[in-house]
Amino acid sequence: MPEKNHPEAQQPPPELDASTDGTDVPTGTLESFAELQAKLAEVQAKNGEIAEQYLRSQAEMQNTRRRADEEISKARKFAVESFAESLLPVADSLEASLAVADASPQVIREGAEATLRQLRSALERNKVIEINPPAGTVFDPHRHQAISVVPADQEANTVVGVLQKGYSIADRVLRPALVTVSAPA
Repeated sequence: MPEKNHPEAQQPPPELDASTDGTDVPTGTLESFAELQAKLAEVQAKNGEIAEQYLRSQAEMQNTRRRADEEISKARKFAVESFAESLLPVADSLEASLAVADASPQVIREGAEATLRQLRSALERNKVIEINPPAGTVFDPHRHQAISVVPADQEANTVVGVLQKGYSIADRVLRPALVTVSAPA
């Protein structure tokens, strides 16, 4: 039995109202229940908005990724196309020179020199740069490949001669220059 001095024991029991399901609930609970339902509906609406924003941003991100992939693909395709277009005049010159049946050695040489100029021009337009170090240049293993080491009257580890030119594109070596290098004394 509760003591009479205990504060909970002295409070009158809460008034009861009939709820919708037939049970009795304390008065004031129905108002707070209605408020909670309204807040729940508000939170659910906000959740729906956030979910929709999330789906839209996901779709936008996928579209952006797809467009970027398409642009990269086109850039690769057209980069090769541009290079090929710049080589077409070289091919035309070679075909024209082969079509001449009775060309003199001088005419053939002049045609070959003109074709070589066209080829060099096409390579330069496409940023393919020749690696042709002059004698005395310090050997660079990133740009040169030593074929042999020879005694020479120059500083050690310098280029003596180029056996085959190298090429680079956008600071990336396509093929190193094949060189002979001076031996240490």
